[in-house]
Amino acid sequence: MTTEEELPGLGPRLREHRQSSRLTLEAAAARAGLSPAYLSRLETGRRQPSLPVLLSLARLYGATVAGLLGEQPGAPDPVIRGGEIEPSRTGGWGYRRAGAPGMAMQALRVQIPPGLQDAVVRVHAGEEWLHVTKGRLRLTLGQEHHFLEAGDSAQFDSLTPHQFAAESADGVEMLFVHTLLQSPASDLCLPAPAVSRTAP
Repeated sequence: MTTEEELPGLGPRLREHRQSSRLTLEAAAARAGLSPAYLSRLETGRRQPSLPVLLSLARLYGATVAGLLGEQPGAPDPVIRGGEIEPSRTGGWGYRRAGAPGMAMQALRVQIPPGLQDAVVRVHAGEEWLHVTKGRLRLTLGQEHHFLEAGDSAQFDSLTPHQFAAESADGVEMLFVHTLLQSPASDLCLPAPAVSRTAP
């Protein structure tokens, strides 16, 4: 299974949004806190973005996560059917829509592979809510590390520097909701601090 099979057309859509925004690969990568090489791999389908990276690119391009994932606009269906989240074989995060596209709140089902996290800590306008359905999640908010088990939830202001990582051997699955607030702060990111692997 390739990344393109998991998220059909994501790479070309990322490239199209970047070009429509009149940004070079280097400029877009810098504003999103990524390396040009990594953004290039996303655009060619050789890597699958993590949730924070996907959110940053959506905000940078003035798009929605649902739009980047290829959801067609139209009258939203109030019922979203379940289904399996296909695990990635390229080390990327898995996604499945859990809410209607084009709404002020965006809902996703997210799968984080074990041992994978972002190289940057995200800071942007808005609010985020998550609920762990499987596995153990390490949520870093500012300088504090929180460890969430299945059934635990968290809600926080996205201007608080944040980072996600799977602590369990089988990875983590969670429900994730974020608001689509836009501001100049949406492009900010901070270098990742050293993260302790020991629960408090």
